[in-house]
Amino acid sequence: MINKDIPFPMLSDQDGSIGKMYGIYDEDSGVETRGRFIIDPDGIIQGFEVLTPPVGRNVSESIRQIKAFQLVRDSKGTEATPSGWKPGKQTLKPNPDLVGNVWKVWNVKEAFED
Repeated sequence: MINKDIPFPMLSDQDGSIGKMYGIYDEDSGVETRGRFIIDPDGIIQGFEVLTPPVGRNVSESIRQIKAFQLVRDSKGTEATPSGWKPGKQTLKPNPDLVGNVWKVWNVKEAFED
């Protein structure tokens, strides 16, 4: 049965060929480890996470990362998202003066507040 209410494409890797291509297929057990790959519209992997089966993934964190990558892409690199950044929170403006000085401009408390 196909569920047409899912707002994004999903796929199944029945023969393991995609898992093998991304290096997450476990030949010994015949299954893939849990992998998440964020691929931009140009087909470039921007982020990935691979976990062993006993550890679950965090969908909220995946969505946060996708939104961060979208913001950076939309800004054409004029904005960066610091650790723990959430949509609507402070971003950073990359420049040579920022190197080693992030702590001076990034309001850590504000970044982690909801």
